[in-house]
Amino acid sequence: MTANSTEKKPTALVTGANKGIGYEIAAGLARLGFRVGVGARDTGRREEAVEKLRAGGLDVFGVPLDVTEDLSVAGAAAQLEELGGLDVLVNNAAITGGMPQEPTKVSAEQVLAVVNTNVVGVIRVTNAMLPMLRRSSSPRIVNVSSTVGSLTLQTAQAEAIGPISGAYSPTKSYLNAITIQYAKELVGTGILVNAGCPGFVATDLNGHRGTRTPEQGAAIFLELATLPDDGPSGTFRDDTGIQPW
Repeated sequence: MTANSTEKKPTALVTGANKGIGYEIAAGLARLGFRVGVGARDTGRREEAVEKLRAGGLDVFGVPLDVTEDLSVAGAAAQLEELGGLDVLVNNAAITGGMPQEPTKVSAEQVLAVVNTNVVGVIRVTNAMLPMLRRSSSPRIVNVSSTVGSLTLQTAQAEAIGPISGAYSPTKSYLNAITIQYAKELVGTGILVNAGCPGFVATDLNGHRGTRTPEQGAAIFLELATLPDDGPSGTFRDDTGIQPW
């Protein structure tokens, strides 16, 4: 689902798009012919990202968006309505919640903050954007997850993925679960809902210890955002293929 010169450009929204993987998803979608909303809560960082992307000849615009605030999300939805609607939603915004992350040490406040951004924020934004997505000819919802949220991989003790985490990793398990539920509810509507893992990408979330670039990490989400109309829904994958929930 890419745009061509004879058709109206499809519109995409990427949350948390001012840096890292989100920024590269926004850039990649714009290169594929989308008009892309750069969603971010920090005004300065959002404007800086938009300016940089536009300097590269990309069709982007800023969307003030804090996924934890109902009014902010409603404002973003109203902005997109005024601009003609939405075709692709990429739920990328996420936080780790800081340290410590061991379940015996993590605080309830930490866990609630991470859940509010990484899971409730996705639900809040998705539900606000659904009326527009339902009107799209090729609507896609893409959730940025991680294999650290895979219960299957986490319980393979000899090959367990990622550090012990009582906040961040469980929210990705929850995000995977809610992805399945959206896909089940929206079956038959044409809205394809999938989750992906970018791999171990060097970002602020991991202190830039990752082994992949943000552009490499973004590739799977560009694929999921442009699936054909008969493509899959309710899957979890990375660029090597389907991954276990």
